[in-house]
Amino acid sequence: MKPARIVILAAALVAGLGAAWMVLDSKPPEAPRQAAAVPVATPMDKVLVAAKNIPFGGTIQPNDLRWQNWPKASIPPGVILRAVDPNAIDNLKGTLTRDPIAPGEPVYANRLIHPGNASFMAAILPAGSRAVAINIDSQGATTAGGFILPNDHVDVVHTYKDQAAAGNGTDGMVSETILRNVRVLAIGQNIQQQGEQKVVVGNNATLELTPSQVEKVVLAQRTGQLSLSLRSMADTSTTASEGNAPTKPGDTTEMTIVRFGVPVQARAH
Repeated sequence: MKPARIVILAAALVAGLGAAWMVLDSKPPEAPRQAAAVPVATPMDKVLVAAKNIPFGGTIQPNDLRWQNWPKASIPPGVILRAVDPNAIDNLKGTLTRDPIAPGEPVYANRLIHPGNASFMAAILPAGSRAVAINIDSQGATTAGGFILPNDHVDVVHTYKDQAAAGNGTDGMVSETILRNVRVLAIGQNIQQQGEQKVVVGNNATLELTPSQVEKVVLAQRTGQLSLSLRSMADTSTTASEGNAPTKPGDTTEMTIVRFGVPVQARAH
């Protein structure tokens, strides 16, 4: 083989080896980097919430409230915003609550009553309802031993002397349940349970009634004695048959009449 051809082949071999080395030594191209997504901050606002449990009829103090961050997109209507009323905690001192407010629950302006603006009792009454006070025993003899508290539900029992039932060795005293499932608004001047006390006593009980129930209670109080029978918390659903709906012509109310010691179911028109 001619020397020139040998030189050409050697040069080609060297070039091939060099190209192969360059290919093996080269790094693959890096994938294009994507720009990191920048998180979008959720617009927030300060909402006034209860710092602790505030009971029905409670008097608000500054330490009962606090400001809490709240997403602007989900702020309920009617709450108190720091951007609107930055001094709300101080301004609301001494106001009364229409309903209980749980810890962390937003404070709604329409659930508060400012002193001097309106009677508290009138403010908490639902539309169409009336508040009527009845005489009770201050020792709790007519209120389940004093264990009936404001906001409990009760039956109203009327005890009176029935002249027609008198005789035959009986005094003619009759008891009948004239109203069922009515709400107690207050015992005496107490509109809420005070602290940890479990008994509230007073000389009168204020009940939430309909206008027709008011007439029945006023008449019954003039003709006898009224007592309150405490209902279970699991048995306070309101229905028309339980006496919480206005009486209409033809309506009847079921009652229990005790004659000569024997309870008898009856219906009063």
